[in-house]
Amino acid sequence: MVSRSYSNLLDLASGDAPIPSFGRERKRFPRVATVAGVLTDLDDENNDGSDAPSSVSLGRRMIIVGNQLPLRALRSPDSSGGWCFSWDEDSLLLQLKDGLGEGVEVIYVGSLKEEIEPSEQDDVAQTLLETFKCVPAFIPPDLFTKFYHGFCKQHLWPLFHYMLPLSPDLGGRFDRSLWQAYVSVNKIFADKVKEVISPEDDYVWVHDYHLMVLPTFLRKIFNRVKLGFFLHSPFPSSEIYRTLPVRDELLRALLNSDLIGFHTFDYARHFLSCCSRMLGLSYQSKRGYIGLEYFGRTVSIKILPVGIHIGQLQSVLNLPETESKVAELHDQFRGQAVLLGVDDMDIFKGISLKLLAMEQLLTQHPNKRGEVVLVQIANPARGRGREIQEVQSETKAAVRRINETFGSPGYTPVVLIDRPLQFYERIAYYAIAECCLVTAVRDGMNLIPYEYIICRQGSEKLDETLGRDPSAPRKSMLVLSEFIGCSPSLSGAIRVNPWNIDAVAEAMNSALVVPELEKQMRHEKHHRYVSTHDVAYWAHSFLQDLERACRDHVKRRCWGFGFGLGFRVIALDPNFRKISVEHIVSAYKRTNNRVILLDYDGTMTLPSSIRTPNMETVGVLNSLCTDPKNVVFLVSGRDRETLTEWFSSCEKLGIAAEHGYFMRTNHDAEWETCVSVPDFDWKRIAEPVMKLYTETTDGSAIETKESSLAWNYQYADPDFGSCQAKELLDHLESVLVNEPVTVKSGQHTVEVKPQGVRKGLVAERLLDTMKLKGKLPDFVLCVGDDQSDEDMFEVILSARSGSSLSPIAEVFACTVGRKPSKAKYYLEDTSEILRMLQGLASASEQLDARSAPQPSHQVIIDRE
Repeated sequence: MVSRSYSNLLDLASGDAPIPSFGRERKRFPRVATVAGVLTDLDDENNDGSDAPSSVSLGRRMIIVGNQLPLRALRSPDSSGGWCFSWDEDSLLLQLKDGLGEGVEVIYVGSLKEEIEPSEQDDVAQTLLETFKCVPAFIPPDLFTKFYHGFCKQHLWPLFHYMLPLSPDLGGRFDRSLWQAYVSVNKIFADKVKEVISPEDDYVWVHDYHLMVLPTFLRKIFNRVKLGFFLHSPFPSSEIYRTLPVRDELLRALLNSDLIGFHTFDYARHFLSCCSRMLGLSYQSKRGYIGLEYFGRTVSIKILPVGIHIGQLQSVLNLPETESKVAELHDQFRGQAVLLGVDDMDIFKGISLKLLAMEQLLTQHPNKRGEVVLVQIANPARGRGREIQEVQSETKAAVRRINETFGSPGYTPVVLIDRPLQFYERIAYYAIAECCLVTAVRDGMNLIPYEYIICRQGSEKLDETLGRDPSAPRKSMLVLSEFIGCSPSLSGAIRVNPWNIDAVAEAMNSALVVPELEKQMRHEKHHRYVSTHDVAYWAHSFLQDLERACRDHVKRRCWGFGFGLGFRVIALDPNFRKISVEHIVSAYKRTNNRVILLDYDGTMTLPSSIRTPNMETVGVLNSLCTDPKNVVFLVSGRDRETLTEWFSSCEKLGIAAEHGYFMRTNHDAEWETCVSVPDFDWKRIAEPVMKLYTETTDGSAIETKESSLAWNYQYADPDFGSCQAKELLDHLESVLVNEPVTVKSGQHTVEVKPQGVRKGLVAERLLDTMKLKGKLPDFVLCVGDDQSDEDMFEVILSARSGSSLSPIAEVFACTVGRKPSKAKYYLEDTSEILRMLQGLASASEQLDARSAPQPSHQVIIDRE
């Protein structure tokens, strides 16, 4: 099958023309830059910067990627032995199409349930592409077994449902070969997406835990891909998730999406906590949206439970076979109240707990015997293994025991249906059940209660079959586990802890004895929610948020780095670029009044280092200071005693300590204060408050300086430390409201310092001093790495429009690392900063050598 990464294969498949016509101009963007040096003209053709529309535009294309295509496949009944394909109407991936709008073209990428022989794969792929707009990913059987039944079902599925692999029977030890198979299958899916995607226009929506590393492969190929991911399973707490050996790889892969969706806030909260604890990332709410800042990109978090396809349910409700089945069940259970359970046969659905609760109900309420029947529909298990067999045997044993104990002629307390049911048969059971029970111990978005609500609403034909007044109010009851995804949405349900057998039994009894009016009110409330939050609403809402999350893609400069699954893309302002040493040295050589402002921690040395500066650093600073055209200042948050000791050999170096509170122009000058502070009485108020939080927050400490106090929680628990920091910030602001200080929150710190103290003040005073001396700087270099340095960047950049600099001044504001900043330039790390400074120092030495007077040379010619 012919494929091109930027082409629509549907057009190619038609064979109408050798070159497909897309009906709209496709603008090309560069792929991820992988070369070092200055970024030049990568994004010269940016758009006009207008906002994207708030709703999905006509002509968009959505590529939906799931583990399985929404198709059914059967061998042809004729002698050809070919395949017959049809849509799987029960597939969520097919149903969500209703919410995308008629103007959105949908292409599906996924695998097939049936194994296709290699000799048939090309013909099948062509047929699916032309007929269904589906692109199949053919996975070798051995690889699929390791991928699906191995890593997905043996590792991810149990862990995401809160089961730790404590023994071989509970998931087993981590198998690296299964992980490699998982990555390989995700790579196959990425290659299939690559065949059909037009990355500048198309949206990609990836579904569920089977494809969690797919975002990394797609982001690596197309750095501006518009990518959403929705997790249909629970996401475990950080204490559970952190046991996974590949935890960081999965988190970073998901963060290569633009939008990540979860069913409930609990699942999203757990994911955000994992990002905070394991990757050091923080999140914030922006006008109602939760966003994670990740290397200049904002990854949006969406919380919205999926819905059901109501139209499909209603069409099945009106089928003749449904009507016939309802009549049959109505006669079978005449005079009995039916409690219904519909669950997959796996260890998390809590079927055995439900049966124990039924046994308890019949034991404690003998009057219910003969009147109440539990119909348990057990769908075939999706996984396989010994635990599935144990659940099956335990379930059958419990059913047999209950029926033998409480059964009588004509009465069977528990009816177990463990054969596959047609959809209309399940619908019929919904229609006659007085109450639906979902007692899973851990589940994602269980849609059984939603289906039950719609079926209990009924139809005209069912009303006639059941002999019910069509104008009569409908009624239904739900008993739901508090550990399933739909529980928060159905507030009228009786919520239970499925492990508490007594409580579940009482809930079952309560559901039967609730007054009719209350049953009607609960049903009306549930029906109103389910009917307005269907699968179309969910899909439309997700695509709207995905479009909003991607609207700034064309405005940003993207730069990819990292290897393997550690790959990520940095999105930066188009004017932000890596500084060229040759360029800055050239500007340095042709200027005469230079100002150089340098941060220390994180700029001249690693942030975590507490060692004194090495000889190389001191030598570079001395070389720069020796040049009479230079004014060099070290601007640090450290105290002046430490800086005096460390840089005692740099006699001409200017130093600003404690973020600019203290300042001296050289080694022999006296320290002066940049801000007048009458007293520090406020410390007697702030320090006891900080001590209180230090005592209650393990890993925190107080940093005491002459001008400030800082509470540092770098080594505390991330969540607790952040929570305590917010409380401390509020506490200090309230007790210091009348004091001349500012309370600010920084990177793992809460600091109290006198008003007006900031690094930018050093830059302002230095520029003003040089202006008074008649030496307008024509070269300014400012280098820093954290938020406190942003103030210096702002000062020197704004000075270009004032009178503090020469009209032809060269200004270089440089941050360490590629990240959002007010600076216009960056260098990767401290080693590159030192290399740049060495280049400037060498330039000074060369200029000095040229300007020095040349010694006279006498040439003697010896003639013989």
